[in-house]
Amino acid sequence: MLLAFLAVAIGLVLLIWSAEKFIDGAASLSKLLGLSPLLIGMLVIGFGTSAPEMMVSVLAALQGNPGLAVGNAYGSNIANIGLVLGFVALMAPLAVHSSVIRKEMPLLVGAMLLTGYMLFDGWVTRIEASILLLALALFIGFSIWRARAQQGDALEEEVLDSLEQAPMSRGKSLFWTLTGLVLLVVSSRMLVWGAVEIATAFGVSDLIIGLTVVAVGTSLPELASSISALRRGEHDLVLGNVVGSNLFNSLAVVGIAGLIAPIEAGREVLVRDWSVMTCMTLLMVLFAFSWRGRPRRINRVEGGVLFALFIGYTGYMVSLVVMS
Repeated sequence: MLLAFLAVAIGLVLLIWSAEKFIDGAASLSKLLGLSPLLIGMLVIGFGTSAPEMMVSVLAALQGNPGLAVGNAYGSNIANIGLVLGFVALMAPLAVHSSVIRKEMPLLVGAMLLTGYMLFDGWVTRIEASILLLALALFIGFSIWRARAQQGDALEEEVLDSLEQAPMSRGKSLFWTLTGLVLLVVSSRMLVWGAVEIATAFGVSDLIIGLTVVAVGTSLPELASSISALRRGEHDLVLGNVVGSNLFNSLAVVGIAGLIAPIEAGREVLVRDWSVMTCMTLLMVLFAFSWRGRPRRINRVEGGVLFALFIGYTGYMVSLVVMS
């Protein structure tokens, strides 16, 4: 048991560190290869911040623990909105200027509704997983088109400023991209093994472990990068990280895991976890949009609401572990 706890602790620390290096390397390499800052912000960083969830879920599905895979994806989405966005908005109100992010939000809501429909019968089949990956491909195509059609967006400017903070050579960018990717695999393997061992020892499902410990752990890179962006005044990058990561989690993470092995999702996933995730997503959209001329900003009260929902949900999930 001690070894399992150590594997989770070391795996999480290594996962957070390697994810940061992977994102920095991939974003810098993408810039050197000529990708626009807007496209880097929409795809490269969004994909990179979901890399921990993707690695963990793929390994969990390969090892026969699909509950851990879907729990990690949906739990991370809840943590991204409540812990990351909510906590950061409590620190300082977030102004929303990027029209690109506002146009991505309805796509995120659509992804939530699509996954909810698929969960209705208690399964995510390989066909349904393929549909999620097809939706991801359409989103990537939309992002590329949007990046070419739109210039001077607030998100583009913030990504460019962020990349100029710590410039890398091509060799260094490639080194950290590959090194970060390898360490992501290693740390994810440690984390999945430890999480499954703990779940077995406590007699709880791997779904609950995925929704709590693993989900919060894999969301820590987003929290760290968002606090860093907040200090630089890059508010749109904070929201862009959350929206992009949640889109990749809902489509890519669940889609790839479901393609490897069909995912059995009990009724509680739809009624409890999906409902909380979708409710928090709708609140985020409501808070970020302008209504009747209200400035586009997520204030401290709204951030507190999102953070409180996350604390309440996590507290309830922990109580299930304690009572098991």
